[in-house]
Amino acid sequence: ALKGEPITIHGDGLQSRSFCYVTELVDAMYRMMNTENFTGPVNAGNPGEFTMIELAETVLKMTNSSSKLVKVEARPDDPGRRQPDITLAKEKLGWEPEIKLKEGLKPTIEYFDELLKRS
Repeated sequence: ALKGEPITIHGDGLQSRSFCYVTELVDAMYRMMNTENFTGPVNAGNPGEFTMIELAETVLKMTNSSSKLVKVEARPDDPGRRQPDITLAKEKLGWEPEIKLKEGLKPTIEYFDELLKRS
């Protein structure tokens, strides 16, 4: 999007994913390593779901990009939905994500924009 190149969408783009900012995942792992009397496993992630189309459109808006979405054939093994159940993370680690998608995308976009400017 930052380079104005097409964004590839596999399938219809209605498959959903849950995105979690990396610092929050690190915090969950840190809590897991420092929690006594609990060894897991535990899911860490963000249960908020977005379709691939929603993600792409959000990135386009946030970058003021003129990139076009290009749909290609769906991957045969691509699940329609991925959403972690973080019940144990809440109960055992006192953890749940707080950073919303746009909040996490902002510094990510800024980082890659700066990289592109330097190259």
